Amino acid sequence: MNTANPNDESTTAAGDGWSEDMELAPVHPGDRAPADTGGDPQGERLQKVLARAGVASRRVVEDMIDAGRISVNGAQVRVQGMRVDPAHDKIAVDGVRLEIRDDRVSYAMNKPPGVITAMSDDRNRPTVGDMVGDLAKGLVHVGRLDQDTEGLLLITNDGELAHRLAHPSYEVRKTYLAQVSGSVPRDLSRRLRAGIDLEDGPVKVDSFRVVDTHAGQSVVEVVLHEGRKHIVRRLLAAVGLPVSRLTRTAVGPIELRAMRSGTIRKLSREELGALQELVGL
Repeated sequence: MNTANPNDESTTAAGDGWSEDMELAPVHPGDRAPADTGGDPQGERLQKVLARAGVASRRVVEDMIDAGRISVNGAQVRVQGMRVDPAHDKIAVDGVRLEIRDDRVSYAMNKPPGVITAMSDDRNRPTVGDMVGDLAKGLVHVGRLDQDTEGLLLITNDGELAHRLAHPSYEVRKTYLAQVSGSVPRDLSRRLRAGIDLEDGPVKVDSFRVVDTHAGQSVVEVVLHEGRKHIVRRLLAAVGLPVSRLTRTAVGPIELRAMRSGTIRKLSREELGALQELVGL
């Protein structure tokens, strides 16, 4: 005989599968309902997305959220269980934007001299495309390096990133080391920063310094955000310093460092985040 009080809140209707003697299964923090923090309620949980991207385990990601180290679309994430859309939401860890989509990749290449900056060539000259091969689908080079110029070239299949990095309005700085003949005048840095007139208009550098001088040859560093054809060679020739060797060593925050000629490496999450931040992505 059932003597339960129908008004007693500690009992339930028969057949609901629960009684007061049962224990509730523990709820994982990542399974909590998301608060209204701007994420997509139909997306993936943030912990899962970051774990898949290799940031850390889900448990460690939860600790990072509690510590306020993760933001989505510029807003600090303060609760567990937020859902995001990896294809559209901007996720950052410690202020560094992460590229979550696995269909977009970006690489740094140390282009050797003599290689054409093109994906193919109808004259069968060696190209960047030959070096890239089938590394990933849809890769393009960001900007160009002259055939005789070596050094850092960015390769990506992210069309918007490539467009912004190459567009003059974003003023992305490029750093070059040039070997030149002749002595460097003491006032040359000031003159180059003030601007030099070329046949297609004036050009000024962001910075200039002498790195080394030996036996009538000098190595100088030139930083500028110009992208005109042969701009560094023409600029230095205009001030009486013909270039015998030219190497690009950096594009924005990405540096060539110790990469051997002809090698390619994938950009790190931190490098890619810095590039995206530089151009407002």
